[in-house]
Amino acid sequence: MTVHVVGAGLAGLGAATALAEAGLAVEVSEAAAQAGGRCRSYFDAQVGLTIDNGNHLVLSGNPAVKAYLARLGASDRLTGPAETQFPFVDLASGERWTVRPNPSVLPWWIFSRARGVPGAKLGDYLGLAGLLNAKAGQRVDEAIACEGPVWDRLMRPVLLAALNLAPEAGAAELAANVVRETLAKGGAAYAPRVPTPGLAAAFVDPALAYLDARGAGVRLQRRLTGLEAADRRVTGLTFSDGGAVTLAAADRVVLAVPPWIAAELLPGLTVPDAFESIVNGHFRLAPPPGAPLITGVLNSTVEWIFCFEDRISVTVSGANAIIGEARESLARRLWAEVAQALALPAHLPPWQIVKEKRATFAATVEQQARRPGTRTELANLALAGDWTRTGLPATIEGALRSGAAAARHVIEETRR
Repeated sequence: MTVHVVGAGLAGLGAATALAEAGLAVEVSEAAAQAGGRCRSYFDAQVGLTIDNGNHLVLSGNPAVKAYLARLGASDRLTGPAETQFPFVDLASGERWTVRPNPSVLPWWIFSRARGVPGAKLGDYLGLAGLLNAKAGQRVDEAIACEGPVWDRLMRPVLLAALNLAPEAGAAELAANVVRETLAKGGAAYAPRVPTPGLAAAFVDPALAYLDARGAGVRLQRRLTGLEAADRRVTGLTFSDGGAVTLAAADRVVLAVPPWIAAELLPGLTVPDAFESIVNGHFRLAPPPGAPLITGVLNSTVEWIFCFEDRISVTVSGANAIIGEARESLARRLWAEVAQALALPAHLPPWQIVKEKRATFAATVEQQARRPGTRTELANLALAGDWTRTGLPATIEGALRSGAAAARHVIEETRR
């Protein structure tokens, strides 16, 4: 028996490594020239550094991330502050503050002026409870009042990053699940963690080494172009390199490709069909001494600043409105805001702008309803991807959960 995993993004790698851990034979096929999907690192000649295509933040309590890295022996590849903290700066007013939740579930930090959101009262925090009681099909702004200090200075920037669209228009179900897994569990569950030294070193290279050590094949630049099916089972796979695979009766397939590709391969499959962009800027300049690992920025185009040892990177989520802007224009705009936020020279350092036009599905009520589950109408084919029904927005944690779910499904089927 062989499990064919199609797609070597994090969902595919998550599924493949879990299947290999269970002792199953695995073959991975990836259309691109490198594994990792949207979570990739590469050497960029323009800045003269190895950079990530985007800045991906995970949290200390993300269970699928922890399980995946532990499996690979790569738990030390994430770095972040010992204490949960989120520094912010408002470029309009110049005000700075740091939200520092206490580790335990009892959120006494909201009563502390030194730890909480400036200007917030208890009622501002309690207003978020309506999100946890949201009805099915509600938008965020239908479940809670999207106003006040806690919303403006904490929840809106956090949910914008998580949902990758204006959070007021997001599906309350997804926003509520984010809150349940973060604020509701206490500060120890959501300390920020950044892949170090980059995405590939943390999430991709260890997975490829793990698979190689267990005899799993990984073939790159091998796009799946067709599925043959009969009697509600996949019977054959055709690839762009001219290769074809006839499946044995016991073989299984995990399809871990973008939703638009899955819809082409499986006519009739309902998938998300509206997407949101992300713009990332990378600047070759060492951050000032003592600069926080991440800083949230308000009243600016830049939303989050990431300070690495050799560079400063920024992220703009929900970036459909600026995705068409010229790259140099974007670089100058973003750097001006970084320079203001970190008190750095205004002169533009070597830079690179990375645009992801279809970075995530739009986390709206309508698109949430279009997300399929792991199982399909084909008995030996499972789906994986952050666009499947993970209960979360399109995140690294969601992608890895989908891969784990697909692997569990395959393993359960083999034991019947």
